[in-house]
Amino acid sequence: MDHKKQKYRIAFIGAGAIGTALGNILAETEREKILLHSIDPQIVDDITFTKINSKYFPALRLHQGLDATLDHHLLESCEVIFLAIPSVVMVGYLKEIRQHIPETALLVNLAKGFGTPHKTIVESLVEEFPNPVCTLKGPSFAREIINRMPTGFTLGYQELTDKKVHIKSGIAPVGLLGSLFKGTNIHLDFSDDMRGVEILSILKNIYAVVLGIVDAHFNSPNLRFMILTKAFREMRKVLLWNGGKEETLFNYCGFGDFTLTALNDLSRNRTLGLLIGKGFFTEHVSHELVLEGKTAVNIFYSTISEKVRVEEQFPLMAELHKIFNTRYDVSHFVDTILQLP
Repeated sequence: MDHKKQKYRIAFIGAGAIGTALGNILAETEREKILLHSIDPQIVDDITFTKINSKYFPALRLHQGLDATLDHHLLESCEVIFLAIPSVVMVGYLKEIRQHIPETALLVNLAKGFGTPHKTIVESLVEEFPNPVCTLKGPSFAREIINRMPTGFTLGYQELTDKKVHIKSGIAPVGLLGSLFKGTNIHLDFSDDMRGVEILSILKNIYAVVLGIVDAHFNSPNLRFMILTKAFREMRKVLLWNGGKEETLFNYCGFGDFTLTALNDLSRNRTLGLLIGKGFFTEHVSHELVLEGKTAVNIFYSTISEKVRVEEQFPLMAELHKIFNTRYDVSHFVDTILQLP
């Protein structure tokens, strides 16, 4: 199918689970065609000719209004571009195709992680691109979204620099995304603490690993929620240490996203914790997943350790740092963190 004559206002860079799910929800409103941009020819062919993303949703037929392409040029008419590719490649890939990204397009970050060392993705994007930038984070498994279960996201929208670039439509991010998702199963709350929203999306993965390790050793609700409380308290301290606002913890991106990730077995980071706790932390564990968690822990640890003793102020993170970076007997993990102040 030739999409070259079609002009798209809304696109997703990335045709993985979250990009496909949100793109399909927007296509179902039938207000306009939605574009998925991918580097995977098989996914593009599948969606183009069968309306099925066989890699991520093999049993579900997608809406006719959802198109897929390998062509960068089709991004050039877009007013809103959702970024749904892994954080580790996000900034580099966008720099490669920057000539196809309109400067007036709103960039909406869906990825969770650091963009470059010590900078969140939105901070890296603001530094590299003139575009307006916002972030969308919340307790959101893609399978639930595409099956139209009500799902909450926090829109973090504060500008990080003095650059003033107007969105082509002239509508602010809050109003623009609010109108896009109106009438769908996506429900938004809002925060002007964009850095805090980004930081929490990284922290929740770190502390979900901690809960996974605990649950690998004990099937105890008492212990689980005791450690959950310790973890949430420590997340608050790390958030404030990194310039976020306490109130952001109580948006969808905070308590909701953390508890979903920490307590649900569909969560990759909780699963990583379960594997570590059971003694399967080896080279055969997904390299990408281990690297993501290890990188985030190491960045926070190195930043904090410049000012205070991490072991005293952030003991759960300190123990996880030891697991990722030293020979650590994980069988002592629970006893150790229970003795920590």
